[in-house]
Amino acid sequence: MYLRLYICIFPLEGALFNARFTQNLAARKEYSKTMKYRMLVLDIDGTLVNSQKEITPDTLNALLALQEQGFYVVIATGRPTAGVRKVAETLELSKYGNYIISYNGSRIVDAADNSIIYNREIPSALIPEIYSAAMAEGIGMMTYEVGSDGLENVISATPIDDYERLEARINDIDISQVDNFLSYVNFPINKVLMTGDGDKLEKVEKKFAEKFKGCLNVFRSEPFFLEITPLGVDKATTIDALLKQLSLNKDQIICCGDGFNDITMIKYAGLGVAMENAQEKVKKAANYITASNDDDGVLKVINKFILEKVG
Repeated sequence: MYLRLYICIFPLEGALFNARFTQNLAARKEYSKTMKYRMLVLDIDGTLVNSQKEITPDTLNALLALQEQGFYVVIATGRPTAGVRKVAETLELSKYGNYIISYNGSRIVDAADNSIIYNREIPSALIPEIYSAAMAEGIGMMTYEVGSDGLENVISATPIDDYERLEARINDIDISQVDNFLSYVNFPINKVLMTGDGDKLEKVEKKFAEKFKGCLNVFRSEPFFLEITPLGVDKATTIDALLKQLSLNKDQIICCGDGFNDITMIKYAGLGVAMENAQEKVKKAANYITASNDDDGVLKVINKFILEKVG
């Protein structure tokens, strides 16, 4: 019997932002001093998009109008960065110099030029331990690899299940199973995703949270998705890092979400909003509950808390 000791060391927050970030900030429009809120942070699935995975025309027009006024619109999602590209293009985030938070907070991308301005990775020494734990529980395990086109693909350590297919389909990216996962994965990993029945993953979540306490974040984004991210990384901590670089504070932001992984940012924000279709635990964390994602819930937040206040 022996004891493994992992020492997790992370760089200082400020050092994770690249030099170009300062240039972007300097070129930003001057916001209206009368606006209480300066940033709207949106989850994608179950929040920004409806059940058909579409942004409605009215919601899109409102978000474009906000950005035209110089308002920050930020996407914060558990999706890999590649899974956000179509949404980012639709919202014209690059035109307005806004930001994408992907991998549940492990990465921030400057939409203006797709540069990575903040990045956190799982320590490579922990990957074999995560793999062994997943195999022992008999659950699915997958992560993301950058392909020859520069975009991420899903790679699975286990036979591809329906939940993994769902992840690939939602993100519109390819998926494949690799025979020897530990030998294959010789590149940095921002997030590992475990899949399985919700009741089983609820138990596994508790086991893994204890097993990797002090070195990794373990939480479910959906009943059937168990997320493994670098220690101290979630949507709230990454939003906080972004706000510091933009000289904003949490009272100036609205965060909208529906999933378990949105709870941290909903609690953190000056105004935390849960969708009507959110899990009850998410609703309890919110200051306000808006309509569902199928009833333009995001648009109703914009009209009530932003446009109404400006008008």
